[in-house]
Amino acid sequence: MYSPIMMERRGSQHASSSIGTGPGTPTKSSSAGVVDRRGHGRAKSLGAASASFGGGSILGSPKPSQGGLSPNPSGGGAGGVEYEWADIQARTFCKWLNKQLESQGLEPMTDLVLDFSNGVKLIQEIMSEESLGRYVKKPTMRVQKAENAAKALNFIRDKGIKLTNIGPEDIVDGNLKLILGMIWTLILRFTIATITEEGLSAKDGLLLWCQRKTAPYNPEVDVQNFKKSFADGLALCALIHRHRPELLDYHALDKNDKRANTELAFKVAEERLGIPRLLEVQDLCDVETPDERSVMTYVAEFFHKFSSEETGARRVEKFAELMQGLWTNKNDFERRLSLLLESLSSTQFSWSTAPQPDTYPDAIAHLNRFNDYKKTSKRGWVKERQELAALYSNIQTKIKTYALRPWEPKDGLRLENLERHWTDFLVAETARSRAINASIRELQQVEQAIGALRGPLSEQKQTLSSLADTLPALRNVLNTDIAAVNDSCLEAKVEENDYTVLTFDDLEYELELAEAGVKKKIAFVDNQMVSVKHTNVTPAKLEEFEATFKHFAWEETNTLGVWEMHSALASLGIVYAEEEIGVIYTELESKFGAVTYEAWLDLLVDLTKDDASSPEQLREAFRGVAGNKPYITDLDFQYAQLPKETVRFLEEVMPIEESPAPLDEGQERPLGGTQRAFDYNLFLEKSFAY
Repeated sequence: MYSPIMMERRGSQHASSSIGTGPGTPTKSSSAGVVDRRGHGRAKSLGAASASFGGGSILGSPKPSQGGLSPNPSGGGAGGVEYEWADIQARTFCKWLNKQLESQGLEPMTDLVLDFSNGVKLIQEIMSEESLGRYVKKPTMRVQKAENAAKALNFIRDKGIKLTNIGPEDIVDGNLKLILGMIWTLILRFTIATITEEGLSAKDGLLLWCQRKTAPYNPEVDVQNFKKSFADGLALCALIHRHRPELLDYHALDKNDKRANTELAFKVAEERLGIPRLLEVQDLCDVETPDERSVMTYVAEFFHKFSSEETGARRVEKFAELMQGLWTNKNDFERRLSLLLESLSSTQFSWSTAPQPDTYPDAIAHLNRFNDYKKTSKRGWVKERQELAALYSNIQTKIKTYALRPWEPKDGLRLENLERHWTDFLVAETARSRAINASIRELQQVEQAIGALRGPLSEQKQTLSSLADTLPALRNVLNTDIAAVNDSCLEAKVEENDYTVLTFDDLEYELELAEAGVKKKIAFVDNQMVSVKHTNVTPAKLEEFEATFKHFAWEETNTLGVWEMHSALASLGIVYAEEEIGVIYTELESKFGAVTYEAWLDLLVDLTKDDASSPEQLREAFRGVAGNKPYITDLDFQYAQLPKETVRFLEEVMPIEESPAPLDEGQERPLGGTQRAFDYNLFLEKSFAY
């Protein structure tokens, strides 16, 4: 029903954007890209930007003195505060653009004004799978440069991005303010992605994410904005430490050395996380107020990196929980069935070797013990037999639901083995009942013969007459009310019955078991129908969903408007195109009357089912947790911050890689020391029915 853009930034959708002329001028844009329900992107055009905006490659960024103002920016102003913010933005945006160019193997830019002036670099930035047609690759005349710039701008507009206040001549003439505004629009569109009026949605969602992640570091880190809150480097260090505590020791930092902290965060992010150094230390530490747009651009890289890692780790965790549950159920099934078979065999043997009673009281004692067995042991076995059948069915249902490799119990521990033993057991039980009843009748005849010698005949006749009078009534009740028949039999002291070993209580108990079993099975099937939705919603997640709703909901109505819902989803790392959010909002309104908390939860439950992934998505998730290695180590599990129980299970069931293959270029966190290496590819191959 809902089609989110999670962490991949691919493609484009129609949206609108307006470009201002200064650092404080409002801009508006929209999210871009479409992915299917399992997260696979359908790449479209609008640039190298659209192919790697969630990226992770390390770029050769220009030197601090490069990529800034050209010697004569016609629209840029060259002094004071205005020069300062423009220079910072120019360098930051230039590095961001170079990240996209590098992904295409193109030469990086060094100066926005000069490199954009002939329109070629702008065309290279926005070209992807779609061609712009012919353009002048080495323009020398102004008209050729203007034609190139016009072709690029028209291509952007054709993709639904509304550009205002900028034309080809502004690019050719090097109007830095307008060029920066245009690039900011692209950054909003492809990096921050969920922009509504005046950019408030994107900023609010990203800010909330930062606040949540840095909350444990309060009061030293108190993120209130994208300006001074990041001026001392502590917020960046806190973000790194929260997600990858092994990369830096936050608690050992000199909290007063803002330059050292900022440099450390930049270095670790670039060298260990693949986040390009879009800013310089002086951009945060040596200015009165850091440039908001530049900081947002850089912080968004952290958001994409860590959100992507968390999604992968969460998928691994959920899959491990599923496999652990199945592993436990399989072992439990075989163990319980083995115990039941042992109990049946033991009881059968005791019956076959039991001595015959010598007296009538002994025979009655045997009958009482037999009846006690039917009320205790047998009822437990009847229930266990039913539960084992249900457990086996549940295991097979889960295996089919998640397309896992087929499974059958060990030989001798299958349901058909149990059914054969059960049938034999019932035959033995009937024989035991008949043997006891036969002994009772024989001994009762002896007792009656002896008793006949005692007491007045008149009293004996009266008793027999009373019993005879009861028989017609019993026959009549037999066809109408089993309970009444049972009561009459007890009243008549009819203790033996060769035609069945089942009493009224037995029938009633088994009926209750059947009713309970049907209810359980219905509940299980219902749960399986929505298991992909609900396996991800832990109490912690529900708490997070509720807190997000409360943060963005209108207090008067306790509901979300369309843009509030847009912002709330963005804060959770879930991104939609502008037109998609309207469709989803309308669907929720139609279903629930308004976007209440119930509607919000329904949406998120549907979205988070992506964590129950396809085999290929799980392979990518394991590869992400493993740092792109073909194997996963103990340290990788620690980095992913998976629950200890989950890690213990995975280490027990995953095959160990005896001789890990050498790392390819781009792979990180090499195996070292005494760490074990686990083959996740083989584990997945053994788990799924491909």
